[in-house]
Order: sequence, then structure tokens, then C-alpha cells
Amino acid sequence: MNILNYRPAPGSGIFFLLLMTSLLSGCSRSTFRIFEKPLDFNAERQALSLAYLKERHGMEKEIPSIEPQVIVLHWTAIPSVEKTFDVFAPSTLPTARASISGASALNVSSQFVVDRDGTIFRLLPDTAFARHVIGLNYCAIGVENIGSSNMPLTRAQVKANEALIRYLKTKYPIAYVIGHHEYQLFRDHPLWKETDPDYLTQKSDPGDKFMRKVRHRIRDLNLQGAPQ
Repeated sequence: MNILNYRPAPGSGIFFLLLMTSLLSGCSRSTFRIFEKPLDFNAERQALSLAYLKERHGMEKEIPSIEPQVIVLHWTAIPSVEKTFDVFAPSTLPTARASISGASALNVSSQFVVDRDGTIFRLLPDTAFARHVIGLNYCAIGVENIGSSNMPLTRAQVKANEALIRYLKTKYPIAYVIGHHEYQLFRDHPLWKETDPDYLTQKSDPGDKFMRKVRHRIRDLNLQGAPQ
């Protein structure tokens, strides 16, 4: 898939394409679905992404793409997929995110979002650049889960995250699965690329409880967590 041409079909609004993928989970076969709900990866977003790669990660690239090695799980603190999509859709940050706008005008986003019933939506191609985790964006796939500290993530989301991780592990050399709240533990790791050592935020999502549940379900994959 050409990430530079990844956008909704003209005149169709937001369109959904159902993909069926069969995976092996241990000795049993499971089936899950990914619905395409694409953000417009337009020229402005591409340019801002390339600038972010250069200025924040010290990487000059011709195409705003990533080579996935890490999966970062998040929660949205936004109550629905549609509202999350609306927040991510603009190429530039809203004025409400002034605390991180000094690092870049590029809006936050992620490659995937998981609804509370476990439905998985792909917002960007797996290898398209997305701003969702300081220091690791260039190598990390982001998975947002609809929920918050006041709206705990669900069992269906745990199962959906497991299925998605298994799917991505078959496609890419994924070595790490971490929660957003764990990202700072990579600061002394070779994967960490952030040009400003003082550019850090404190995160609590998606929490240790959710990560324990997901990690228990994917323990056979022998993926690493954040460095200790």
C-alpha cells in the first residue's frame, strides 16, 4: 500500500473496508477483522512528519515511514472512535495541545484504534509515521484503545489487542510491546531517538493492569517489555 495515497475514496466520506485475516494463536486458529478508517495522509501531514523525523529523531527520510520494532498500547481519554478520529484528523495540533506544540505542529495520531467492543480500526498504514510516543515514533506502531482512568478498558479490548499484536508480529520484526506509561524506560536504550533530552511527558495510559492482561495472553510470543 502506498502511504502517500492513503486517503478516503473521493465523495464517499469515511469508508469501511472489511479485511478478514486468519491467524495461528498457539495451536488454535482464530479470526479477527480490521476495518479501514483512514486519516488523510495529505501533503501537509507528510511534510510535518518528515520534519518531525528530522528535528525530533535526527533522521532524514524521503518518505514518512517507519520500520516497526515496538508496539505501544494507549488509551484515548476520548469516549468514542468517531470523536477520536475527529481529534486525529487535522494535520496540525489543536490549540488545546499547546504543551507539546513547541516540539512540533504535527498532530498526534496512531496507526490503530480499538473500540470498547473490541472492533479494530486502521487509521494509517502499519508503516506510516504517526506521532504518538516520544523518542520511539520512528519505530513504533501505536494502538489506541477507547477508554480512560474513568472508563476502564474492557476484556474485549484485551482480546483484540492480543489478536492485533499476533497479526503484526507475523508481518514485522516486533521485539517490544509496551504501555505508553512505560516509554520513558527507553531513555537509555539504543532505540531511543529524541534530540531534546528535556522533551518528556508523564503518561498513565493504559495502565499496569491492562498491560499485565495483554502480556499474559501473548506470553508465548516472547516479546519484551520496557527495559528495567
